[in-house]
Amino acid sequence: MDQFDDRHNAEFTQTPQDMREAKEDYGRNCSANPTMGDIINRRFSRRGFIGGSLAVAAITSTVSPLALLAAGDAHAATGSSFSFDEIEAGVDETHHLANGYKADILLRWGDKLFADSPEFNPQKQTAAAQEKQFGYNNDYVGFVPLDGNADHGLLVVNHEYTNAELMFPNWAHVGKEMVDGKEEDAVIMGEYTKDLVDIEMAAHGGTVIEIKKVDGKWQPVLDGKYNRRITSATEMNIAGPAAGHDRLKTKADPAGTKVFGTINNCAGGVTAWGTWLMSEENINGYFGGELKESHPEYKGYDRMGIPGGEYKWSKFYDRFDIEKEPNEANRFGWVIEVDPMDPTSTPVKHTALGRFKHEGCESIVNKDGRVVVYCGDDERFDYVYKFVTSGKYNPDDRAANMKLLDDGTLYVAKFSDDGTVEWMPLIHGQGKLTAENGFSSQADVVIGARLAGDLLGATKMDRPEDVQPNPKTGKVYCMLTNNSKRKDEQVDKANPRGKNLFGHIIEITETAMDFASTKSTWEVLLKCGDPSVAEVGASFSTSTTKNGWFGMPDNCAIDAEGRLWVATDGNNKKATGRTDGIWAVETEGELRGTSKLFFRVPVGAEMCGPCFNPTSDTFFVAVQHPGDAGLPTFEKPATRWPDFADGMPPRPSVIAITKDGGGKIA
Repeated sequence: MDQFDDRHNAEFTQTPQDMREAKEDYGRNCSANPTMGDIINRRFSRRGFIGGSLAVAAITSTVSPLALLAAGDAHAATGSSFSFDEIEAGVDETHHLANGYKADILLRWGDKLFADSPEFNPQKQTAAAQEKQFGYNNDYVGFVPLDGNADHGLLVVNHEYTNAELMFPNWAHVGKEMVDGKEEDAVIMGEYTKDLVDIEMAAHGGTVIEIKKVDGKWQPVLDGKYNRRITSATEMNIAGPAAGHDRLKTKADPAGTKVFGTINNCAGGVTAWGTWLMSEENINGYFGGELKESHPEYKGYDRMGIPGGEYKWSKFYDRFDIEKEPNEANRFGWVIEVDPMDPTSTPVKHTALGRFKHEGCESIVNKDGRVVVYCGDDERFDYVYKFVTSGKYNPDDRAANMKLLDDGTLYVAKFSDDGTVEWMPLIHGQGKLTAENGFSSQADVVIGARLAGDLLGATKMDRPEDVQPNPKTGKVYCMLTNNSKRKDEQVDKANPRGKNLFGHIIEITETAMDFASTKSTWEVLLKCGDPSVAEVGASFSTSTTKNGWFGMPDNCAIDAEGRLWVATDGNNKKATGRTDGIWAVETEGELRGTSKLFFRVPVGAEMCGPCFNPTSDTFFVAVQHPGDAGLPTFEKPATRWPDFADGMPPRPSVIAITKDGGGKIA
């Protein structure tokens, strides 16, 4: 999700979403643990870049404007592993794609998902209709082949959150509002009603839909037997160490083993056995009420920023009021497993993977058969985690595989300035994780994973989002979106970024291709931002053109060739002079650190969900919150993409990218 404090250069002014996210990405880690900035400073000031993959000069200085001119166009990167002509960066009302490719709108907010779904009518929205239509703000996208067919499968999509000002006609308007003691133009929200909240709740969750390529073009199968909507009201089971614990019990669920729905599903993953992992991220904004020190969950809720109060669901549903239902918020912030092959199955919240603001949950089968899941906690100064199952993957026993995430070890990362990573186990009774420190059981550890990481001295990161393992190389790529709150006194010549506005990418090397290793090494792959501006301190290679650099890495994908593709969140007209998009990034050889722009989104949108089908001849991407720039309302959005029709609002959409004439992408 885009976060206001680092879109603070924001196009034109603060949008309503900006204001909500300013509260959401506050940075609540008050521990004395070292930040990633501290680690980078100590490491590079002492011994330079590990392995010489990028010259120290590229870290301590920047790429000069002259070098950029010398690089010329995208063809300057001779020997590139990516075979496409780079597009021009910029900002306008529509999307753009490399020549020789086509981008087909596959699914839009409100599109029919079933044969009996009503047609989308933005003027007459209802919760009942939305439950049978594609949800809002598509984020993670995954593909599950049917019968091993790369041209026929199930698309699984997370619906992260809603922008009411862009969704509902005649509801929001532009007026005056006091901001930091000054009167400014602002979008004034309308009055929330139960009907409106019910539509919002139905627009959250996720979608499973059968899709098929027909005459070279992907299309949804509306009578597909697997099609399903998951919402904030879908019943789910709770499994793992926190299941049945007193801190998860509520009036509606005195056993503490069932919960209704899922919210704020950001990135995710698809397992080797074909299940869909949904990850709950910024769950704090959905809860209202007042958090007092006498509240039984005061310490944990304060660490998670609960209640956030951005949504008004607690006005109509007591379970979202922390005073009326003190434990409900503990039932959110988890990784959820869904069986897309069975639309009647009950999704499972796996508490063994820990509770925090999960950006994603990408998994890989380790060489010893255990499954490793990587997760980032998307807030300033929070942590990177991985989970290693106790049991082993069995390709012949899918039912057993669906129990793997119930039992294993959760680790949190400690990055050292000598270029090593220690994965520290979060196990009750070990080290400081004892009753004396507030952890009376493993349930307490996973419910309070952030607090456990604080005690163990985990490294405070700059908004860790997607963490993606590469099965071909043993590398793991961690997207660190940005952190404007890093203090100036942390700056030195080797790390000239007192405010990390543009983010960076960490490359972790797991020892001997062992993803379950507790000792790894790390280095910075890229420090992002405009390399022609010296004070930014970006480190793209000199083969990167003026269109090839980017800021704010967020999601990523590894294709069948083992190549890295990065999606961004937060680029805009004033911050970087370009919209978000998809960049292809070289990670090996002489061109390591070179990136090329492949696709860009319309104004106000965020790029999400990069996903390839198994043969890499289709690239699925998600365009989230188009039109969210300036002072956007339903009546006056920044764009009406993708329909460009009067009276039709901008619609978050999933796009299927294919090559003209067929063939692998790039």
